[in-house]
Amino acid sequence: MTDRIPGFSTLAIHAGAQPDPSTGARVTPIYQTTAFVFDDVDHAASLFGLQAFGNIYTRITNPTTAALEERVAALEGGTAALAVASGHAAQLLVFHAMLRPGDNIVAGNKLYGGSINQMNHSFKSFGWEVKWTEATDPQSFADKIDENTRAIFIESLANPGGVVTDIEAIAAIARDRGIPLVVDNTLASPYLCRPIEHGADIVVHSLTKFMGGHGNSMGGVIVDGGTFDWSASGNYPMLSEPRPEYSGMVLHETFGNFAFAIACRVLGLRDLGPAISPMNSFLILTGIETLPLRMQRHSDSARKVAEFLSGHDKVEWVSYAGLKGDPYHSLQQKYMPKGGGAVLTFGVKGGYDAGVALVSNVELHSHLANIGDTRSLIIHPASTTHRQLTDEQKTAAGAGPDVVRLSVGLEDVEDIIADLEQALSAV
Repeated sequence: MTDRIPGFSTLAIHAGAQPDPSTGARVTPIYQTTAFVFDDVDHAASLFGLQAFGNIYTRITNPTTAALEERVAALEGGTAALAVASGHAAQLLVFHAMLRPGDNIVAGNKLYGGSINQMNHSFKSFGWEVKWTEATDPQSFADKIDENTRAIFIESLANPGGVVTDIEAIAAIARDRGIPLVVDNTLASPYLCRPIEHGADIVVHSLTKFMGGHGNSMGGVIVDGGTFDWSASGNYPMLSEPRPEYSGMVLHETFGNFAFAIACRVLGLRDLGPAISPMNSFLILTGIETLPLRMQRHSDSARKVAEFLSGHDKVEWVSYAGLKGDPYHSLQQKYMPKGGGAVLTFGVKGGYDAGVALVSNVELHSHLANIGDTRSLIIHPASTTHRQLTDEQKTAAGAGPDVVRLSVGLEDVEDIIADLEQALSAV
């Protein structure tokens, strides 16, 4: 095995994990502690000065979380990772390291409603702007970039619309303009799609979803692709200029192709504080061990559910890239050849009221605001996750009044379909 590159399933189980040196425990322990004892004064000084790697305080580093970070970096093909409290926290720290007041992000409009809200409202408190563009049209990204643009942001597989984004085409535009491409890979997971292989510079996840996979823990992660030159333009001073907190250290010069992950940790997480708990890191680590099995089952069942809904007389349309007739099927075959993922949307005849009636009549499906659980989940986005948006924004995001979103779980697919059949009959 020495010369063999481990496969994805092997990495999902073993990456980042070693038997505990003091006890021999095979599973990574939960290091439920706030702080760590230093060897001596010199050791403490070297840790605080970034001259040595090690643990100081669980807000910044923790051994359980470090195992999680190493595993996710390996699965995504990145150089390093930083695990944090949630997917939203991951996005905040990414843009905190890139943007100053007056800078902007060019973002595709096919995004999770919470991300749209975060960018439209919360980010304005930092003086950051967002320029929305059509996620399905790569040229529209180029048209929106100006001298203050510091990042492009897309989802690999859009939530809730099921749109597969042309990562390579947008990455080419980002490279040409000297701007990093940030990809939210939550819905696809690295089992189905590895955005760094297609030109992404930074990948983020809500670990709460498919990576953890069991609906029991919150987390987010930033994966540094190690592909972007943070010193080339002078537009990313947090990485390319001397840091007064660290005796004038230049992070990109010191840490090279994992400098971005370091910057997010020691300049963002350290001060803004959205740390993941060791318990949640442990639960997500455990969940990732079965990620390949779960994602394949999710995808196979979702395709069957999509086929059922496509033939139902109370369904107007189905959006699922795994269907052969779907407009994004060719992109799904390119970027996600193992399957179209677990999430699909469809339009119920009768619009808003019909969508509300459907989610009110399911029995097996859980009506809640999450995806990526072992259980099948259902929601009407226009009345819940996307309700803070205007009607125009809802439609652009794939959350129009008739839209129902499913996150197909791991139950027997015949039972999932039967529940949808009986709920549709009540509409």
